[in-house]
Amino acid sequence: MTQHSHHHSPHHGGHTRDHEAALADLLDLDAEVFGSCLDPVAEWVGQRTGETTHRVVDVGAGTGVGSLTLARQFPAAEVIAIDRSEVMLERLRTAANGWGLAGRLSVVHADLDVAWPAVDAADVVWAASSLHEVADPDRVLRAMYGALNTDGVLVVVEMDALPRLLPDDLGLGRPGLESRCHEALARLDWNSHPNWRAHVERAGFVDVEERSFTSEATPAPRSTGRYAQNFLRRIRSALDRQLAADDRTTLDRLLSEDNPDSVLHRGDLTVRGSRTVWIARRP
Repeated sequence: MTQHSHHHSPHHGGHTRDHEAALADLLDLDAEVFGSCLDPVAEWVGQRTGETTHRVVDVGAGTGVGSLTLARQFPAAEVIAIDRSEVMLERLRTAANGWGLAGRLSVVHADLDVAWPAVDAADVVWAASSLHEVADPDRVLRAMYGALNTDGVLVVVEMDALPRLLPDDLGLGRPGLESRCHEALARLDWNSHPNWRAHVERAGFVDVEERSFTSEATPAPRSTGRYAQNFLRRIRSALDRQLAADDRTTLDRLLSEDNPDSVLHRGDLTVRGSRTVWIARRP
């Protein structure tokens, strides 16, 4: 897979094990803060599939928030999680054991830029924040088509925008820091993805539906501060030469462990996000 700047990147190609471990830590925090926003998506999938779901494949599973959500939504189904990172899959195995799901959740180490792995035909193929990471999405969509049973369901999930964590006015620096960071990241193609409808239809799928799901947690979960610190640290590194000096200074204060302005100590953090979901059927 091609590594993009997007922090949810599920396939992490070309990085050291330490880098993958750090990214896995961020994904685990992401699951704590934003994981519940996938519940209504999974419920919609359940409405499309009814009680006929026996096998689900999670493509680019990362540390497993989607896999665990699907396992809860389809309690009689086998869930197969695919990722190219052994570090991510190790985390996923541990999580599955912790939830008592080891008996029906398995992992497959595979690079989808090389080939689709040898897995049994599925009733649902789920790709959350992963399809835009592959080098040839149309080829992978055709492979997903071939991996589904007749009337099987494809689910593609993408974030509409990067998560919102900070108030507009932080009480330090210029207001609008987070918006300026997001604008700069957009110029670097963070979270860049097309509308997948035409690609999905071109792969042979029918009955394509598209919905947006928004999420907001008030008050923010306790782990939001640590998540914000990890996420903003990645932003600070990516935008070192893109932001004005005063914005870099503000970010450094937010990232400090012991500064009273640190995100670790603030009570005004938010958790806001939105996702677009495409669901389609293999005829």
